[in-house]
Amino acid sequence: MNKIYISNTQDKHEVTRALRALIRRAVNSTLNSEGFELDAEISVTLTDDDGIHALNLEYRGIDRPTDVLSFPLYDDGELKETLKRAELHGTERKERIALGDIVISLERADRQAGEYGHSFERETAFLCVHSVLHLLGYDHELGKAEEEDMFSRQEAVLKSMSLNR
Repeated sequence: MNKIYISNTQDKHEVTRALRALIRRAVNSTLNSEGFELDAEISVTLTDDDGIHALNLEYRGIDRPTDVLSFPLYDDGELKETLKRAELHGTERKERIALGDIVISLERADRQAGEYGHSFERETAFLCVHSVLHLLGYDHELGKAEEEDMFSRQEAVLKSMSLNR
């Protein structure tokens, strides 16, 4: 069973039980869609524009807020090697694979939902799915083919969750 830790560091948007369930569902749906069969551990922090701005500046050197940040614990090669070692241990392996951290600006998600003409829930789920794919090694900034692949995967997961545009 995957363990998804959710912490809230903002006070601009109510974090309901339903929103927490949606975040967990988006993370689990993405892992399932990608065939990730081991138990994973992911931390999701919900913040506002000021909070994500500070992190974006500190970790990426970009002096502005963004919608979501992903902090993978592995690069693609390291994750594949870790998964290979876990498979060799078979059922003896009881621990979860920590994949990394996700930070979402709920303030930005709310604004973007209005801009894109869909629900806050759909936007938040999209940001979760997008970020989990980054934790698994996908990177849309590597080129057009990678971007199309990643965005296709995102839409497939959201569609499976009945969160179409």
